Amino acid sequence: MPGRDRPSLFYRLVIAAAKPLLYAVYRLEVDGFENIPASGGFVLSANHVSNFDPWPLGVAIGSKHYLRHMAKSELYWWPLKYVVDAGGGFPVKRGERDTKAMELALVLARQGDTVVMFPEGTRRKKGLHKTRVARAHTGAARIALEAGVPLVPAAISGTDRLARLGKVRVRYGPPILLDDLRGLEGREAAELATDRLMAAIEALEAELQ
Repeated sequence: MPGRDRPSLFYRLVIAAAKPLLYAVYRLEVDGFENIPASGGFVLSANHVSNFDPWPLGVAIGSKHYLRHMAKSELYWWPLKYVVDAGGGFPVKRGERDTKAMELALVLARQGDTVVMFPEGTRRKKGLHKTRVARAHTGAARIALEAGVPLVPAAISGTDRLARLGKVRVRYGPPILLDDLRGLEGREAAELATDRLMAAIEALEAELQ
């Protein structure tokens, strides 16, 4: 599924409907919006504590940027697959190296969409979040490096406390410095970029405490 000039009608309707709920009920607080590129594609990479993490990320940015995210292939059954696609998702096979999904993510970023990735790869606790922090994957960094687009870190808090109507907060950081890594071998560059990315995400998380 190639990149689109505009988000789908379904995507825009979901954003419009979710905004009042997040801002009024969960008191969504957004910081660092000035760090979001005004135009063009980029990779947005955040911590992952809840199934609902993409929700405030998308609502905070709005429909000006089309957030595209990998969705597990198990969700691609009729008719749910049409809803997932319309919401910006594209399939990825979990537990294995899915080169097709990575290639599509590169195309989307190059064509101007926002590719959302969670370096931890999995939620931190069972249920809404997992008990341990997973080792960071280099996929987000590799896509940003190969596509030649900004890599923007973000942190989310409160999505694991939605049932208690806890406050939801999103903080975006400045794009990660990548220019000095572009001449390095691919794996080395991706690992160094991922180290910088995770340090930035952890710093943003600390600011939300």
